[in-house]
Amino acid sequence: MRITSQFDSGNIEVVKADNPADIHLTIRRDNQSDFYQWFHFRLSGVADTPCKITIDNAGGAAYVEGWPGYRVCASYDRDTWFRIDTTFDGKTLSWELEPEQDSLYFAYFAPYSMERHADLIADVAGSPFVSTSVLGSTLDGQDMDLVEVGMGPEGRKKIWLIARQHPGESMAEWWMEGAFDFLLDPDNPVAAALLQKAHFYIVPNMNPDGSRRGHLRTNAAGANLNREWAEPSMERSPEVFLVRQKMHETGVDFHMDVHGDEALPYNFIAGFEGIANATEKQLENLERYQWILERLSPDFQREHGYPKDEPGTTDLKKCTDYVGHAFGALAMTLEMPFKDNANLPNPDTGWSPDRCRHLAASCLIALHRVIDEL
Repeated sequence: MRITSQFDSGNIEVVKADNPADIHLTIRRDNQSDFYQWFHFRLSGVADTPCKITIDNAGGAAYVEGWPGYRVCASYDRDTWFRIDTTFDGKTLSWELEPEQDSLYFAYFAPYSMERHADLIADVAGSPFVSTSVLGSTLDGQDMDLVEVGMGPEGRKKIWLIARQHPGESMAEWWMEGAFDFLLDPDNPVAAALLQKAHFYIVPNMNPDGSRRGHLRTNAAGANLNREWAEPSMERSPEVFLVRQKMHETGVDFHMDVHGDEALPYNFIAGFEGIANATEKQLENLERYQWILERLSPDFQREHGYPKDEPGTTDLKKCTDYVGHAFGALAMTLEMPFKDNANLPNPDTGWSPDRCRHLAASCLIALHRVIDEL
């Protein structure tokens, strides 16, 4: 039996692994941070062997409320991910199974590796509607990729889509795959109509270093990027500094920041209600966009979400607040579950990469419905 995590996005530490029926592990903290919850590891040499896996430090994770009702993700081929019944006793997280093959992977959610990210950039670059560029480097020396989709920005709305400020929220980059599939489909009339009116600036992964390192929430320096937007720096948060700089070059009419939520088993949107200069038009467009999306996708709802901030209470550290304030844009944060959509559950996969892709398509159709009002 062997347990390993020395690969792209891997994270686990072995406490005890001399008996497959009593494996004990811990999750490694993000570098220079107390955040932890993301895990991703390989278990091998245990085909047809009853196994019990326990994560001993789950009770100290960043979002303990994320464990009740959670079911771990597993895959034999790293392509198809399924769910396993999981128990949280207030301190430890555990699950049992008898693997059908010699090698099996486990993760907090279906991983999205930096290798797959590189493949995604290379793949979309082949479209005649796409141009790719590198905004600069991360602290670990990785590229900050920007993908532009459109026929030129002149006279068109500036649409910014970013994902994965928190690297463990891998569902956000699966959503990005769906967005590219939708926009670059030559037979999609809604995409064609959108590209007549919009020029897209897309950052599929805001946090390459945290993604590769297997972090939950921070970059290589331990910075939570979604708290860096008021005063980013190249020394601590170059990812935000570079993207924010480009936004000020282009302007922003619509902005969506794609995330995942540990606790709530729903898809929902958080807005910019706390900024002091929110206009009536911005707020009306935010309501209209959500109303349309709710009718387009049974996977989206408005009953459950975060409490709205009181006007004038935000400090502009969060991306959606900063963009809404700085550009007067329709800005929002899309949250997807680590668990499942409780309104439309799938016991085999839970919330999954495929459903992320489908939700992206609905989000872009909703944008088409509101773009003339931006």
